[in-house]
Amino acid sequence: MLKKNKVLFIINQLDKIYPEVSAPLKHSNNYTLLIAVLLSANTTDKSVNKVTPTLFAKANTPQKMITLDYDTIYSIIRPCGLGPAKSKAILGLSQILVDKYDGKVPKDFSALESFPGVGHKTASVVMSQAFDVPAFAVDTHVHRLMYRWGLSSGRSVKETEKDAKRLFPENRWSKLHLQIIFYGRDYCPAKNFNPEKCPITSVVGRRSLFR
Repeated sequence: MLKKNKVLFIINQLDKIYPEVSAPLKHSNNYTLLIAVLLSANTTDKSVNKVTPTLFAKANTPQKMITLDYDTIYSIIRPCGLGPAKSKAILGLSQILVDKYDGKVPKDFSALESFPGVGHKTASVVMSQAFDVPAFAVDTHVHRLMYRWGLSSGRSVKETEKDAKRLFPENRWSKLHLQIIFYGRDYCPAKNFNPEKCPITSVVGRRSLFR
């Protein structure tokens, strides 16, 4: 199957399964979104959503966050893993937001990626969900499925993002990112995966009998 045909099939199938998608991380403003995405590194959205209500009840703005001490933040977010690094990053980026950006999350990739604890994936999610800027954030699910579907080599996340942006229409990037994440969780997991029972991989996958 040609890649352009795979892309059309994938988009149509994802639209049928997930016609409407919303951000899986609970947040109330751009700042809490940034913090929630930062916390999601190397853990599940479910784990993040368990701790953020407590954290954001204490501080849902950078001005409030910098009034908390490290131990308080760490005690709340510890279940997410990487607690020491994430606690320092939250305090550090909150101080930067207050000092340089009047407490507002900047609509700028470079600025976001300069913050402690914020990489390209986190910046992409924030730009997409907070500011509606087309972005294709590549997490483990997107990286895995792009490889299984024969759309990328799987060599690096950077290459997967480049391939995704080249193959899929720009006006679909932000929605597709979420659709692929949900699909990966529901139909195409990393472990105990049967490609023949996967509605998309069984048709377009590298080992598909139907190619």
